[in-house]
Amino acid sequence: MKQLTVISGKGGTGKTTLLASLAFLARGDAVLADCDVDAPDLHLLLDPEIVETHDFMGLQTARIDESECTQCGECEENCRFEAIKDFQVDPRHCEGCGVCTLVCPADAVSMVDQVSGHAYVSRTRFGTMIHAHLIPGEEASGKLVAMVRELAHEVAEAEKKDLVLIDGSPGIGCPVIASITGADLALIMTEPTLSGVHDLERIVGVTLHFGVETLVCINKYDLNLEVTEQIERWCQEMGISMAEKLPFDPGVVDAMVSRKTVIEFGGPVADAIENLWLRLRPELQE
Repeated sequence: MKQLTVISGKGGTGKTTLLASLAFLARGDAVLADCDVDAPDLHLLLDPEIVETHDFMGLQTARIDESECTQCGECEENCRFEAIKDFQVDPRHCEGCGVCTLVCPADAVSMVDQVSGHAYVSRTRFGTMIHAHLIPGEEASGKLVAMVRELAHEVAEAEKKDLVLIDGSPGIGCPVIASITGADLALIMTEPTLSGVHDLERIVGVTLHFGVETLVCINKYDLNLEVTEQIERWCQEMGISMAEKLPFDPGVVDAMVSRKTVIEFGGPVADAIENLWLRLRPELQE
């Protein structure tokens, strides 16, 4: 089983749009995983039908047993997040540090699991998709990404699929690391802007650190040919292959409005993505 993760150093570079098109080109031979759990949007294009729901237990929160509490005030005094008032825990403020359990002389405080989000197994017109939703304000999105990838691996084994296509999180933080860990190939989407160059350098540093084979795709490359050439030179110096350059096409927005992939809608970007797929597929079959 091969795993391809599409990532970017910043949001809005087109990675989800690309991933949806690759899902179309996979012709049902891949399991899809939306690991951008903080702001998932792959479902907007694929219109999934949920068949399984799994609770995600994130950070634990404190709970005070009123029958054991002596109201000594130690927990409230030592809680740096001001989550305890009148011997009651406000879960919105509790960060799960557990200091209250350490200072309570009556052992009246315990840490309990709470549902921080949900992971879903769904059917789409391109095959099975695993996606998730983190409850607003909750944390530990890296753990939820790991849960999504684990479910995707299990589904791929059960369905005897040899490919998992992963829509990774943007940036360089914990969710991104969870998105690329163990992946066979990372495809980085970038743009020909100064911020795009900066963020590309940062995310490449992450993939190289974890030893993940890396390719780069420049979206809307023809909007700034000078910066595009700068990116290509930098990639060559770093020994990173350029997978494809996608042209700017207003029709991409029309495809999104129609809730279709770019491939289904057609146009110059669709042709470039098909060339990209021909470039990727042999590496994912080795």
